Amino acid sequence: MNSSTSLSFLARCRRSRSFMVGGVMTGFLLVCAAVSLFWTPGSAYDISIANRFLPPSSTHWLGTDQFGRDIVSMLMTGTQNSIAVAVVAVSIGLAVGVSLGLLAAARRGWTEELIMRFSDFSFAFPAILSAIMITAILGPGGVNSILAIGLYNIPVFARLVRGTANAIWTREFVMAARASGKDRFRITFEHIMPNILSIIIVQATILFAIAILAEAALSYLGLGTQPPHPSWGRMLNEAQALMFLDPWQAIYPGIAIATAVFGLNLLGDGLRDVLDPRLSRKR
Repeated sequence: MNSSTSLSFLARCRRSRSFMVGGVMTGFLLVCAAVSLFWTPGSAYDISIANRFLPPSSTHWLGTDQFGRDIVSMLMTGTQNSIAVAVVAVSIGLAVGVSLGLLAAARRGWTEELIMRFSDFSFAFPAILSAIMITAILGPGGVNSILAIGLYNIPVFARLVRGTANAIWTREFVMAARASGKDRFRITFEHIMPNILSIIIVQATILFAIAILAEAALSYLGLGTQPPHPSWGRMLNEAQALMFLDPWQAIYPGIAIATAVFGLNLLGDGLRDVLDPRLSRKR
């Protein structure tokens, strides 16, 4: 990428409000997760019944929960868990789904039909249902929730990549590459992948938000991250019995989940504009 292209890209980033706002919100969550690796204002694990339900103070910025744990520390540490689950789950979908989609578009025929029917079958088992089945066999845990969300992401990427790649295969420059003697494997990585990469990045960002939401839902049901590791979803579950006593214990993790999902959706929308200038010109 030369200097003029870099300046043009940065200019599009600055012009996109969705990208800027989403980037700031997502960056804030990443900073919280990074900082919590070596510092939190209190303990997210130690139980202190004597300090339960403390109000916000200089020591406990958002107070403590029913077990005396610092709420800010739990939220910060829970950010680590949500991001880690989302990164691994989306990476599984990327690695397997993109490969299957490219293979289906390149080979066509029975290979494409088989992959698409596999995708249709996978869509019949959403993340939560898959997690329930996996948990019944392997037991609850963060690894199983990652596996369930990752399996759900595979057909999403496979169908998107296959449909987009099929359109690229009919373009003139691909026909010219085939006429020059290049095989389908080489054309896929030299011509198809670069032209669909922006779409994959945008979809990965959106699925990242969905993965965070799914992880919170699974933890809320007791199928995701297990105690003593903090999780936004389990914080909501523990707070539901305290709605009339201390409703803020449910509001804080709810705000965290909403901020993460909203920020990533804005970032994905902004990336769509930035990576495809034709869309921004239409707007």
